[in-house]
Amino acid sequence: MSRMIRFTRISTWLFFFGLSIGAMLLSSFYLYLRPGLPSVDQLVDIRLQTPLRVYSSDKRLIAEFGEKRRAPITIEQIPNLQLHAFLAAEDSRFYEHNGVDIKGLVRAAVELVTTGSIRSGGSTITMQVAKNYFLTRERTFIRKFNEILLAFQIERELPKNKILELYLNKIYLGNRAYGIQAASQVYYGKPVNELELAQMAMLAGLPKAPSAYNPLADPQRALSRRNWILQRMRELGYISDTAYDLASRAPITASFHGAEHELKADYVAEMARSEMVRRYGDDAYTDGYKVYLTVDSDKQKAANDALQAGLEAYDHRHGFRGPLGHLDDDTLESGELDKALGSYPAYPGLTPVVVTKLNDESATVYSQPTGETQMPFDTMKWAREYRNENRRGSEPTKPADVLKVGDVVYARPQSPPPSSSASNDELPETVAKPSMALEQLPQVEGALISLDAKTGGIQALTGGYSFEESKYNRAIQAKRQPGSNFKPFLYLSALEKGKTAATVINDAPIVLDDADQESVWRPENSGSRFAGPTRLRKALYQSRNLVSIRLLRSIGIDYTLDYLQQLKIDTSGMPHNLTLALGSGTLSPMEVARGFAVIANGGYDVTPYLIDRIEDSRGNILYAAPSVIQCDDDCADLAARSPTPDAGFPAIRTAPRLADKRAVYIMHSILRDVIEKGTGRRALALNRKDVAGKTGTTNEQRDAWFSGFNHDLATTAWVGFDTPRPMGRGEYGAVAALPVWLDYMKVALKDAPSSYMPRPNGIVTVKIDPETGERAAPGNPDAIFELFREENVPAQQSADTIRNQDNGDAVMPQELF
Repeated sequence: MSRMIRFTRISTWLFFFGLSIGAMLLSSFYLYLRPGLPSVDQLVDIRLQTPLRVYSSDKRLIAEFGEKRRAPITIEQIPNLQLHAFLAAEDSRFYEHNGVDIKGLVRAAVELVTTGSIRSGGSTITMQVAKNYFLTRERTFIRKFNEILLAFQIERELPKNKILELYLNKIYLGNRAYGIQAASQVYYGKPVNELELAQMAMLAGLPKAPSAYNPLADPQRALSRRNWILQRMRELGYISDTAYDLASRAPITASFHGAEHELKADYVAEMARSEMVRRYGDDAYTDGYKVYLTVDSDKQKAANDALQAGLEAYDHRHGFRGPLGHLDDDTLESGELDKALGSYPAYPGLTPVVVTKLNDESATVYSQPTGETQMPFDTMKWAREYRNENRRGSEPTKPADVLKVGDVVYARPQSPPPSSSASNDELPETVAKPSMALEQLPQVEGALISLDAKTGGIQALTGGYSFEESKYNRAIQAKRQPGSNFKPFLYLSALEKGKTAATVINDAPIVLDDADQESVWRPENSGSRFAGPTRLRKALYQSRNLVSIRLLRSIGIDYTLDYLQQLKIDTSGMPHNLTLALGSGTLSPMEVARGFAVIANGGYDVTPYLIDRIEDSRGNILYAAPSVIQCDDDCADLAARSPTPDAGFPAIRTAPRLADKRAVYIMHSILRDVIEKGTGRRALALNRKDVAGKTGTTNEQRDAWFSGFNHDLATTAWVGFDTPRPMGRGEYGAVAALPVWLDYMKVALKDAPSSYMPRPNGIVTVKIDPETGERAAPGNPDAIFELFREENVPAQQSADTIRNQDNGDAVMPQELF
């Protein structure tokens, strides 16, 4: 008996001694680890990693940048059934334990022993929150102990619903989706409050193993996991037997739903992304910023379509360069055409296809999205063989003249023809299918920029045929010779120096032996024709090169360069010789568009900008573009009196006057003549009187331009090769670039009221003799009206001048040489 008592006492002592040692060890671990645990306050304030989203001015989603898809949501926005599904799957005793569930750990251990796997999990939701927010992924005892300690701390300081909300916003659910709302959009394309019970259970099955139980990657395992969760929900009383029966029999409806980009604008999206990273660093990708641009979705789509159509039209004019590749007979017969076509990239609107059959009326082609379909011969008639930029082969008469069986080419899907009487069910299958049109990826490139002329806000911008094919943004990065597109700036400088639209300068051959040019220079007009004495108005709308050269020599190169700097046009790429008159300097399309916007708005400064405002993840405005106020002499006073908002960004931005408004008004009139009776007559298709513009073509047609505007909107289109080379005879600005501008402006100005620059004071209308530019004699039947600044009105002709004119010996003005 005494031995039993002694044994009991020793055992008891050893038990309490062991317990004490264990408590001391646990206390030591706690005291050691506690200082390193993060504050729970950080958990509440932590910003969920949410991607950067870029929107148009009318709130159309353009792009999303960031590795993690996330859409934060409050617990009140989540249906109770969805909450119950996650509790059943991950932590059914969540509202009962204090952060660590001993019963749950025991249950997990029993599942492991009896089934060989753990389906319900041992970690509580609180422990998962601790792990997801603060702790590393390493599997060590120290990390697990930290997790337990932090779980207890979180439970003491936060209410249960807040913990559950944090968990549901942070948890990774596969396919880059973080949080339940993002996962609902990714897998089902709708918000969480629209999900059905079976879909809710499917999402609840993802946290345990987002890859293994993913309905897209492994539907059968995902289905098994979903039905187990539904069973748990029934056992816990969350759903009825009937609900369980219906949901467990429901088919898998998950499919991938990427971000629904409502507007394709890759070049402006990249510009916005770059600016956000400049401002916020890598946090731009994770802090949930929303960026609203100045871009209008309708105008941007029109810009995309217009440039694409214009470049394809140029490509068609110069012929077919041949197939992308060729598949041999073994590949064609192997049935692995999808794999073979997979090596050829697709582009927006262009699909790689392989020719499988040919007849006299069409080619049968195979593509991954549509299978076999027809390519009618009508869509191939443009495909004469390309030989060089000026020569093509003979016109094809049948598909075999263009293609061979096995050729891989690009094609554009064509909509099936509408039915006139029969229903679609009655149409033959070959008619109902969309056909394909032969295309090729253009080698020529281009850009289009459209600016709000008064504010500088970018209304539309595209920097090339395809962002997928080339990220190079020609709108802002390409430095090209503007050619005759430069002449309005030269003529505007001349008007400000005292020349007039009626000043006469001789359009005649000239030979210049200039040391700066290192050779004899014999400039010519287009077509090598000369018009003799020509008024500046007519010289500009007919784009007379020799007049421009003599005009520059008359007013001076230094004066002209100084004037360009006054207009804030970059002169670093400008030559210091007479070739400047023909646009031999270099400017980007954006710089050209900005210069035309200065003319369009009446002579005020323009600062192009893209970002209208930036919001944080909570909708607070972090930046808003300042209002633009045009000013003449009171700019400094306006800026000084402008209140500074609390957010720190300026409330207004002043746009000072850069050019004399009367000279600009006269320039508007001349540039409207470019369209009415000059090189831009194709733009008459707009049926508007308020538009003005100028074509531009460089030597050997290496660059083609058209810049045009009304008082509100200025737009520039450029076409050329990235590595400058001739585009071919006849590829002038009016042929290659103006159609791009025109197609865009048809949309941009649709339903817009006419917008003219108001006529300023100090403008006088006088009748002149169109041959001499002098004031017309009374009764002259050929006299025309011309605009002048009042100090530049030509003097009344003397009787001697009139008599000499009658005798055919008119005295030419001093400017004629």
